Amino acid sequence: MNPKDLKDILLALEMADVREFSLKTAEYDLNIKRGAEAPVYVQSSMQPVQMQPVQGSAQVQAAPAQASAQAAQVQPPAAEAAAPAAPTPTPGTPVKAPIVGTFYTSSSPDAPAYVKVGDSVAAGQILCIIEAMKLMNEIEAETAGTLREILVKNGEPVEYGQTLFIIE
Repeated sequence: MNPKDLKDILLALEMADVREFSLKTAEYDLNIKRGAEAPVYVQSSMQPVQMQPVQGSAQVQAAPAQASAQAAQVQPPAAEAAAPAAPTPTPGTPVKAPIVGTFYTSSSPDAPAYVKVGDSVAAGQILCIIEAMKLMNEIEAETAGTLREILVKNGEPVEYGQTLFIIE
């Protein structure tokens, strides 16, 4: 696999918003994971190639199908290895995603959002919908309070445990 082929794969995965990808050939076992705060690694029995992450951080591991003691590991430049400063958390109670899926602020594109910043919410009130495998899952507030922050945009994918809202 040459660097251009790997770059083309990474670009196609970014355009399709694929987070994890595996490819096995006679020469390689290729595993790609996007979105992790991890350095970029490439291992191969052929000439090592260093790839730059495509939008955000990504982890790429490629190892020959026949294990080789001569496999090379390429480390990213020191500038990429430095972790960015964590944002200051907003005080309040976080509402986290109970499942992986797509975040929606309303029941349909033409319907008004369930809640907006500054709204008073009651325990059990619907805050959003997360679509997972064509099932619409209503996410409810666990506590009453005022909605201080919405941390996800309509239509964005969300991960399990990702903070969606802050209720104060």
